[in-house]
Amino acid sequence: MVRTSSAGQVTGLPSLTWRTVLRASVGTVLLALAVSCNRTAVPSSHGNTGTAAPQFSIGKITNNFSTMSKLRPLAGRGRGRIAVILPDTLATRWADFDAPYIERSLKDAGLEASQFTVQLTTGSNMFSDAERAIAKGAKVLIIDARDSGAGVQVESYASSKHVKVIDYDFLTPGGTHNYYVGYDSLKVGVLQGQGLVNCIAAWKVKNPNIIFMRGDPTDYNSALYAEGSDAILDPKFAHGWKDVSNPAGTWDPLIASSEFQQQYKANMNINAALIPNDENASPIIRYLQSRGIKPRTFPVTGLDAGPVALHNILAGYQCGTVYKPIYLEAQAAAALAIYLRAGDTPPATLQNGDITDPLTQNAIASVLLTPEWVTTLNMKSTIIADHFETAAKLCAGAYATDCADAGISG
Repeated sequence: MVRTSSAGQVTGLPSLTWRTVLRASVGTVLLALAVSCNRTAVPSSHGNTGTAAPQFSIGKITNNFSTMSKLRPLAGRGRGRIAVILPDTLATRWADFDAPYIERSLKDAGLEASQFTVQLTTGSNMFSDAERAIAKGAKVLIIDARDSGAGVQVESYASSKHVKVIDYDFLTPGGTHNYYVGYDSLKVGVLQGQGLVNCIAAWKVKNPNIIFMRGDPTDYNSALYAEGSDAILDPKFAHGWKDVSNPAGTWDPLIASSEFQQQYKANMNINAALIPNDENASPIIRYLQSRGIKPRTFPVTGLDAGPVALHNILAGYQCGTVYKPIYLEAQAAAALAIYLRAGDTPPATLQNGDITDPLTQNAIASVLLTPEWVTTLNMKSTIIADHFETAAKLCAGAYATDCADAGISG
């Protein structure tokens, strides 16, 4: 189906060709995903010592961080420091999870506290912080530059100083990055699309009339999320489901809610929503509740597994959410940095994919991790088991019964 805003385009950016998705069937999409992430195996170098580098596989990473100890020999022969610079925003994710997880990963891999730094900073301070870290001996930067202008500036300077750069969780378009570590964005969209399909069936929604919402069109991830969801939903739209509305897209929850309300009032037949993240979904769900929508009648999707979304899922107002286990991302980035610090080529079991920079069209060697679709059926074995949220906090007050129904005990 052709939409008013192409799922393969980012406003102001060239056409994205990161993945080729065949939309003939769900099976074809998933096969394409599996094939596209495979890379030709690259043997790890032996560095200057002649000693083979330890092998590290993302498939072996655990939530107790035990796999990181395998990199101790590699950490012992590396030189220079690793500097980690993460965004300081209103969201608490980086302070609560990413920063402490990366710090723990580097320590468990054998680095001393003097051999790395982990800090949160604003976009305006990112360059000066990176410059300072490099002056103090950083040979590898792990950065999450939500301000792409600041990211480009940092990466250009790092390149001039022969410092390796790993883009963490968020690609800096037009940057001089050496590697990218993050989650497979196309797969995120596939999970959202399939989650909506499954939910519509489980909640017995008749004659689905869907509003298809997107993230900010200037974010390259938004196009990939939508492309993955398109691959699942287009066959449904071709066989009776209605694609009622496609707002322009935003990551601002207030704008998303306004867009939804306008479209809902104009199209009262809308009875399901593909929403790209939890923050946008939350005010929309509150609006639906104010309109008297009952639990398990109006499917809504999400992303990030935030606490509000988890409660909405338990209460039957959200189908599910895409969960990105941060412990995987943190350990993968730390492992990659350890290899680069030692001057070794990361093994194919770690460096397992490529993405394309939408501005330069350059292929970027990547660590692509697999997200998970979380519902009440697997919340205990994912969110709770990974310590991303505690059962006591999740199941407090009005949610105790919902948790009990989901087999979660506070």
